[in-house]
Amino acid sequence: MLLPTTVVGSYSVPEWLERLKTEYYQRRISAQHLTEIHEVAIKAAIKDQELAGIDIVSDGELRRDNDVDYFLARIPGVHIPQRAKTDYFDYYDAEVTRPLPEVPDSPDKTPGLDLAADFRFTRQLTRRPVKFSFTGPFSLSRRIRDDAYSQPGDLVRALARRLNAEARMLADAGADFLQIDEPFLAGYPEQVELAVEAVNMVVDGVAATWALHVCYGNRYARPSWEGHYDFLFPAVKAARVDQVVLEFARKGLDDLRLIRQYEWDKWLGFGVIDVKTPEVEPAELVAARIRRALEYVPADRLMINPDCGLRHLAPEVARQKLRAMVAGVAAVRAELADPETTQPREGGTT
Repeated sequence: MLLPTTVVGSYSVPEWLERLKTEYYQRRISAQHLTEIHEVAIKAAIKDQELAGIDIVSDGELRRDNDVDYFLARIPGVHIPQRAKTDYFDYYDAEVTRPLPEVPDSPDKTPGLDLAADFRFTRQLTRRPVKFSFTGPFSLSRRIRDDAYSQPGDLVRALARRLNAEARMLADAGADFLQIDEPFLAGYPEQVELAVEAVNMVVDGVAATWALHVCYGNRYARPSWEGHYDFLFPAVKAARVDQVVLEFARKGLDDLRLIRQYEWDKWLGFGVIDVKTPEVEPAELVAARIRRALEYVPADRLMINPDCGLRHLAPEVARQKLRAMVAGVAAVRAELADPETTQPREGGTT
């Protein structure tokens, strides 16, 4: 299939789910009750993606409060003094006071993040391919107070070793499309080499298709940083991943020049939907963006996705945006099948 469609990871969190998550932290509902609620929400998110026509679906990351806490709360050696929250979306105050325990030879026999169980639950709900994403070691380290390591980067590497063990268990569970999210990297561009080194530690020895997502933040549907992807290149070419997933809809398409300039010859996950606005893009605009990308990336190396996760969009808006994305892709697929129907490339710089 040319131009496969997917999501970056997170899906719309409805207001009722936000309230119930916060109720849990205020000890008004049990952990078991919240687990059941999460499972219902995940089923609905997958169904929404299927009905929209998404080719490669995700679990919507609906078990996760934000992009960090779900992982830090499960990593042995990360201390979280206070686990109560006023609001579910708040970040924990996490710390390490001594080096993290090394991953044993049989990591599946020790406590961990248990991401493989999350994948298995999702896998049974759909016949479509599943992409499973998790936050990368560099971004996780930005939310930890480090009183354990004297050398810069050692905490990042320790987290990478732990995530590598989780990735191996995910692969053993059947996960074959894994994505590392580094939403904090744009705020620390001078550390891109360290982040790439850690990515390579995570993917080491794991037989899967790997994607690396780098955005400019999506906290409360606002960017945390601004800029261009110049900082990412050429360092990212050393990453042993099959695809980079980048945002273009909000920022514009100027950074496509980097794909050509640095001769990126792997897949590009191309962001065509702006997740920071409730305005639904017309399918024609989506198609115009894809046509522009095809000037830089062959159709057989282009995957289509939103800029980032859909967490902060209202459910109906998320559904409409995904449908518009799928419709725009369908239009370009038809043009590729019959070049004589290709439309003029108006609006391609949007």
